[in-house]
Amino acid sequence: MKHILVTGGAGYIGSHMCKLLETNGFNVICFDNLSTGFKKLAKYGTLIKGDLLNCDDIENIFKTYEIEAVFHFAAFAYVGESVLDPKKYYQNNVIGSINLFNTMLKYNVKKIVFSSTCATYGTAKYIPIDEQHPQYPINPYGQTKLMIEKVLLDYDKAYGLKSVILRYFNVAGASFDESVGEMHSPEPHLIPNLLDVAIGKKEYAQIFGDDYNTKDGTCVRDYIHVEDLVLAHLKALYYLKEKNQSQIFNLGNGQGYSILEIVKTIEKITQKELPYKIEARREGDPDILISNYEKAKKELNWTPKYGIEEIISSALAWHKKLKADM
Repeated sequence: MKHILVTGGAGYIGSHMCKLLETNGFNVICFDNLSTGFKKLAKYGTLIKGDLLNCDDIENIFKTYEIEAVFHFAAFAYVGESVLDPKKYYQNNVIGSINLFNTMLKYNVKKIVFSSTCATYGTAKYIPIDEQHPQYPINPYGQTKLMIEKVLLDYDKAYGLKSVILRYFNVAGASFDESVGEMHSPEPHLIPNLLDVAIGKKEYAQIFGDDYNTKDGTCVRDYIHVEDLVLAHLKALYYLKEKNQSQIFNLGNGQGYSILEIVKTIEKITQKELPYKIEARREGDPDILISNYEKAKKELNWTPKYGIEEIISSALAWHKKLKADM
């Protein structure tokens, strides 16, 4: 029986991927060391605890199960932390990935969908950003993802390991049935932190920087619903099966919202005023990131369905559920 391996499957995006795969009839192995993932999110597939830095853990998966393809989400992903502790990021993200790829080759598994990021582009030279945009990351997190991209391209040429590299913009929202959603400890992302204020879990939100070169001084980001995002991953798997060639796609909504625009949207949806404090900007944050996703639209037949209000409403429902379960 063939299985799909999802590394980081107990994390935010990985758990939504496991759910989509299982509901589409795949046998799923959810592999996670649970350092940043949560058992309560690993509801879909078979959870196996293990670490990509331990080659025996990876080997045991491939020995035990017939793996036909891999979705690789496992990584540390806090931009600010990567600046303060780059060693942790290079070791975990880069070395862990190479361990995974080498084991895949050993067991002749030649299809992988890789979770990359718009952080590989660094400061935008033009907007919207397409896949040809120069890649000059401005933080170690983005550097690690770019390194892994380069490894994958080299492994394709040398060993025939076929990959679809997906560069995400800002992923947000939760499953509409409230079965899985965003959980981090600590929570680094804007929308969940603002929603914590809206539901009374926090007194105020922190906004890092109001001196960016944008219309209101706060940085502008492109938000994509997590369910749109994982659907693109499923389409990427079908692309690999059909075309058997490596490819790179941006995944975003093609629209930018400033932090203060997100605050206003949440205030409108919740009918509550959100107190916030302006803090110093974080090192490694670009002013504006907006995607051009035309390539994914054309080659994967993928278009995001959900806009910013649906993203926030689904995240709000999940946040209320989390608070009720506490």
